Amino acid sequence: MENTCNISGAPARVPYTDEEARQHAEEVGVNPRPKETRSEIDDRGAFIRQPNAFIKPFGDGENDNRAEAGRYAIYWAHGCHWSNRPVIVRDILGLTDVIRDVATTHSGETNVYGHGFADGKDHKDPLCGAYFLSEFYKNADPGFTGRATTPAFVDIKEKKAVNNDYHRLTNYIEVQFRKFQPADVPDLYPVKYRREIDEFNDWLFPTVNNGHYRMAFCQSWEAYDEAYNDFFESVEKLDKRLETNRFLFGDYITDSDIRLYVTMVRWETSYYHNIGPMKKRITEYKNLWGYVKDLYSLEVFKKYTFFEFPKNDVPGIFASYPKRIAAQVPYDELWAADDSRKALSEDPENVYKKHPEGETVQDYQSVISTTKWNSKDWADRNPMDRTLSKDATINTIESKLRD
Repeated sequence: MENTCNISGAPARVPYTDEEARQHAEEVGVNPRPKETRSEIDDRGAFIRQPNAFIKPFGDGENDNRAEAGRYAIYWAHGCHWSNRPVIVRDILGLTDVIRDVATTHSGETNVYGHGFADGKDHKDPLCGAYFLSEFYKNADPGFTGRATTPAFVDIKEKKAVNNDYHRLTNYIEVQFRKFQPADVPDLYPVKYRREIDEFNDWLFPTVNNGHYRMAFCQSWEAYDEAYNDFFESVEKLDKRLETNRFLFGDYITDSDIRLYVTMVRWETSYYHNIGPMKKRITEYKNLWGYVKDLYSLEVFKKYTFFEFPKNDVPGIFASYPKRIAAQVPYDELWAADDSRKALSEDPENVYKKHPEGETVQDYQSVISTTKWNSKDWADRNPMDRTLSKDATINTIESKLRD
């Protein structure tokens, strides 16, 4: 039987047609996926990303989600850098037996209904039997009308989405699931430095992580030019910062490095297809490129790095670079680290910070901060309205995480 390919490039079991997707959508009451370029554009033509719908935290509060082993699964997509983050964190922290995962694919030929399960038997989710990710959103909130996005933390017992807040989801895994982690796992989110990490992450989101989308979805030259300059100016600052720091905050990998890495992979291998001329490729930033390769050398980062491209050919004119060349690129050779960045660290053979001796699970737990990027007010989510206590070129943790 003929195979089709999903958005991540993996072969589907059987062809998944738009007609089949439409029939499934009618069966479960799912509407077509809203378009970012219609519902998330402001009056200047700028893309203002929707706030996350399910932001109830994990914790011990009366109304919090409870961290439980075996109750949740991360629904993610190979091509979604937001959703590559939590599976990387989960794996680093030894939680693969505690938090399951399902990789979504397309729905139908043209993905009209958003995230589906083209690789599953009968095109269903293997854990809960859903046809579409949006079913979990609908189960949690029958009135939900936005885009069902990855990553989504799904309660697989109740078959509903409980959290899709990519701004803080990795932090919940790091902190609230600490009791399920082996004692010797890395400390990606040290208690002592959470304020600095949160502040940096909330700057990184509009400037870099969301940079491609601000260019790809905007509808005016003014908004495009603003996003273009914002992104490349920010990348230049990060390149300067990494001149004297092996990782963003010094000698060890933190939550912030995972967020930057997955975005840089997309920029170098895929995003340029959508945004037009690149001021520079990521490979042209000496320190940043060395940093990306340093992280790629680690198996968990390599595992969730997907060198895949949309194959948008023009019939009868030419076959695209992705179709002709991409599959032949020797990525492991080109992305191999040369170990030169180890010289920036006083602990070069270790890339992760250890938890302080004697620290208990209770010591590690805290209330995770909120972020303005989830505000329902468009003005609050203006990507140009953000601050850092110091310029992004400066590592605000002077000890470089050594203490």
